[in-house]
Amino acid sequence: MVELPWSRGDPADESGDTGGDRGGDDAAGAAGDDDHAEALVVCRFQDGRLAVYADRVVIERARRSRFDDKTIPIDEIEDVTLTNGLVVGYLQIEQVGVEPDSGGLLSSPIDENTLHFGHGGRDCASTARTEILAHTGG
Repeated sequence: MVELPWSRGDPADESGDTGGDRGGDDAAGAAGDDDHAEALVVCRFQDGRLAVYADRVVIERARRSRFDDKTIPIDEIEDVTLTNGLVVGYLQIEQVGVEPDSGGLLSSPIDENTLHFGHGGRDCASTARTEILAHTGG
């Protein structure tokens, strides 16, 4: 068994289920995003869903994630890092009081404020970063 970084180690998670509409790698507007109808941007990534509002950012994790869902007030966001890797990219939100993971030589960061995406999620991740920074004044 391969232990994925976002896995909680639950044997039921070995099925490969990413948590229904909470996982995946689709752009905004996909099924299941109705509960974020007021959001400026909604992105579905490999390890969760990101919803950007004018005053906050909501991260909803896939069921298998070892991190909990969280809401980050926009005034606590210092920066947003976007890296488009060859295979997997990531969007990392730098929040006041939260030490960001730096990853390693051949690995991306894994922390409560980082979401990973495949090639298909790059456009939405870029749009989300731009929108977040526009509201933080960054």
